[in-house]
Amino acid sequence: MQQLIPLADITVPRRKKDKLYQSTSPARFAFHGLKALLGAADVSKAGDRNAALAAKSESMREAARGILSSLTLQHLYDHPLTDDEGRIDSIMRINYAIDLEKFTTLASLTLSDLKDLLLKAKGEEIKAIGRALTGVMVAAIAKLLDVHELIFIARKIECRTEARTMLGQRGVLASRLQPNHPTDDLRGLTLLTYAGLSIGSGDALIGVNPAIDTVENISAILKHLDMLRRKTGAPTQICVLSHIKTQITCLELGAPVEIMFQSLAGTESTLLTEFDVSVDLLDRAYRLMAERGPLKETAKQFMYFETGQGSEFTYGKHNGIDMATTEALCYGLARRYDPFMVNNVTGFIGPETHLDNFEMVISNLQDHFMGKLMGLPMGMAPCYTLHSKILLEGQQMATELLTAAGANYYMDVYLNTDRMLAYFDTSGHDNQTLREIHGKTTTPAFLKWALEQGIFAHDEDGAIVRGPNWGNARRFCTSDMEFTELARATPAFYEFKHSGPRPVSWVSRQLRLNQAVSRDAIASELEPQKLSPPVRRGQSKARKYRIVETGAKNKEAHLNSPDLGAHLSTSSLKTLKPLKKQVQIVISDGLSAEAVHYNVPKLMSVLEDGFNAHSVSMAPPIVARYGRVKLGEEIADRVQAELTIMLIGERPGGDANSARSLSAYLLYQLKTPAARKEASEFSGNPKIRFEYTVISNIYSPGGLPPTEAGSVIVEKCLEILDHCAAGNRIEALLKSKAEARIKNQ
Repeated sequence: MQQLIPLADITVPRRKKDKLYQSTSPARFAFHGLKALLGAADVSKAGDRNAALAAKSESMREAARGILSSLTLQHLYDHPLTDDEGRIDSIMRINYAIDLEKFTTLASLTLSDLKDLLLKAKGEEIKAIGRALTGVMVAAIAKLLDVHELIFIARKIECRTEARTMLGQRGVLASRLQPNHPTDDLRGLTLLTYAGLSIGSGDALIGVNPAIDTVENISAILKHLDMLRRKTGAPTQICVLSHIKTQITCLELGAPVEIMFQSLAGTESTLLTEFDVSVDLLDRAYRLMAERGPLKETAKQFMYFETGQGSEFTYGKHNGIDMATTEALCYGLARRYDPFMVNNVTGFIGPETHLDNFEMVISNLQDHFMGKLMGLPMGMAPCYTLHSKILLEGQQMATELLTAAGANYYMDVYLNTDRMLAYFDTSGHDNQTLREIHGKTTTPAFLKWALEQGIFAHDEDGAIVRGPNWGNARRFCTSDMEFTELARATPAFYEFKHSGPRPVSWVSRQLRLNQAVSRDAIASELEPQKLSPPVRRGQSKARKYRIVETGAKNKEAHLNSPDLGAHLSTSSLKTLKPLKKQVQIVISDGLSAEAVHYNVPKLMSVLEDGFNAHSVSMAPPIVARYGRVKLGEEIADRVQAELTIMLIGERPGGDANSARSLSAYLLYQLKTPAARKEASEFSGNPKIRFEYTVISNIYSPGGLPPTEAGSVIVEKCLEILDHCAAGNRIEALLKSKAEARIKNQ
């Protein structure tokens, strides 16, 4: 178990006044403060451009790099970056938990000197240097490296971790199997797990991103994954990627939480207010896993973190720090817990952070280098969404380069298509293709099992090749009837046929066609006249919507700037008055007008009937084109609703039907001092104003049908209004009431 140093015991220099950094040759440029210098020195990326941190020209960028390369590590140590209030936050503080003895031997080096040292040093020496560096130092050196250098240095570093399987060995390319399903149907999870195992995936982890984050559902999925692991005999570990608070409760109730997961952010304000996580909570989870985790006698590491450039900027809580640097600060936080896995998902957010293939590829190479330099077991997920200009080919280029750089593992999202999260990641076919190109295998324990299963075999020369059962998911089923039933419950299902390590041609063509249809859906415009169903018997007239405008004037502005869609235009803001109703429904296209057109007419009828039946007062519904989820908070403030329901089109993904995917974000406004006090104590966030509950993947066929979703939303809204709580807090309250009920029986 790693020793967790109390934050108060971590020495951090006192903040200093921002320094003016200037260059005079060949042109004069000035950068006010280290944040500005770091931002200008990086490759231009959409998020940094949108945050006004990127250099305005190549000359300006090279001037910033020249200044940065002349700074000493001591200078960077002496100038900790602060938050928007001038405070050194907890994540920056944790980044200073370094090997100070080693740092004293490096402190006088300039970044230029450090670059040369890393290029000449061997792997173990590089790891020792990394333990003496803060995230800011690591980000700074990454900005000075070209592609060859990012690959060359990272390739020399091995970061091994061990649970049932060992990751990070040279010659091994592992895989994290992700069998997500839009409604958490256990049949679909089963088939996708079988499919992944059959092509040699899952040796790093079998992990599900749940659609429904409740203790009951997460426990059920964990137990099911554990059953599948035992049934197949695959040597691996399981995880459900729910909120860490939910996993803690599941663990305390005896569910098999073998690996504890949480997404991380590089600023405290993002981590606390957006992810509902504090350092104290992470510390608690780490200690609990060490004491009670199912693998405490087996695993040397048991934490799993996901990161990716851009989340801090997207939430507007980056503190004026560029994306690569906030990402490196994430790694400083992750390093505190000696994790089993770190997975980087740069590209997941969209064009507001990474516009095209190049921006995604270079950021992934930076992230991989920075994480490994800081001693982390980096798995990579170069991914994309359909509203960006990133393509499958760009993703494949990234994986080839990252494999050369020594990435520990990739994701296996079957046929690249995540059926729940609606984005496109690496697949098991990609993993096997990369193994065969680069001469790599699965982890030793998993390989032994896969050889016994006939998934892999030895050829006449003793080399590992695909075996007779490679790709045969049916073999894990007891009958054809069982296999057919599992397939029927799995959206975006394609016949399991392969050509070498790749899908057969017709499957690839169908996948690309579905992506094209979904990209077209993003370009569609919201038409309010399509949102009212025909007038029902007893109605005097069709439903009326209040139309408002956001700060985004067109689709391109909306897609590339997260802030514009989070606020109303000045004129629309003036039209909204306090109505003080219990519920306000807000409808926005988000990333798919088609999702709104398809679902809202059916959904609204159920919502209206449900709320009327329970005497819940409703304000007239609002329609906002080009909106973001955070728009709901501004509208709630204006109309003074207790609960705001944000119905918004999600990014298309999966098959063509998923272009219809809608989500309902339930925003409970903490109006009373008592509610704010309880929410603040539960979350650790003294400034909390809203609590969120999310109901996602509303569409059919394949997701949650809109009429059924309407009933689910009404029921959850009634619980929220009754308990004056939402999000993780209401789940804790409901669990507590259920336990008390059982106790009193």
